[in-house]
Amino acid sequence: MREILSPAELSTAADGDAKVLWAAQGLTDGHRAWSAGDAVAVVAPDLSRHDRIVVHGPVDDAAPLVRDVLGIVGTAYRPFGDEELIRGLVDRIPELNLRATFGWMEIDEAPVETVTARWFPDDAGVAELLEQASPTSYAWPGDRGINRWAGIEESGELLSVAADAWSAPEIGFVAGVATRPAARGRGLSRQVCAFVTAELVKRHGRVALMVDGSNETAIGLYRKLGYRYHPVGAAHL
Repeated sequence: MREILSPAELSTAADGDAKVLWAAQGLTDGHRAWSAGDAVAVVAPDLSRHDRIVVHGPVDDAAPLVRDVLGIVGTAYRPFGDEELIRGLVDRIPELNLRATFGWMEIDEAPVETVTARWFPDDAGVAELLEQASPTSYAWPGDRGINRWAGIEESGELLSVAADAWSAPEIGFVAGVATRPAARGRGLSRQVCAFVTAELVKRHGRVALMVDGSNETAIGLYRKLGYRYHPVGAAHL
């Protein structure tokens, strides 16, 4: 096992995998990476509400690498990566259990949409909207890694929001997408997501988000904007 010390070296080792580069966060603030054979593992503390080990590569190389990394960082960290790889790790590491499967979606071209969304100067009203519209959201005002909020408001009322959250130098990240129940069906989430996605593509080149694999409405919205779906999974000890 060899530690990777630069984002450029990591990108080469991971074939530019977006999940790996997102997890690395530029290899700052306690984020570390290792390789073994053709596998890569990135330790990402408190990233999108969990301590994660983001894994990429063939399972035969990844399994011993994950064991070694868990020995360094502790058992609170959750392996995360392509669903097939995570299922393979669970098969090979008896202590691991499959925690969840869901979707990772990414895009590298800005959507072409007419929008009225904008960046807000602060997060006033966002928490109240999330409590009503999306109480299980991973992104909340004031949380570590939440950079800024965008949305749509009418007559002073906040109707729909999304956050630039946990973005890395090489890839932007969208979270906290929510629309007030009374305002749904008007395409507001699509406008907000299109705006935030376009802004982050301009800044980072690629953008990603995570979505519940059973949420066909959200997946359909993101596909219409140009996002591509990849099944992913997470495991825990």
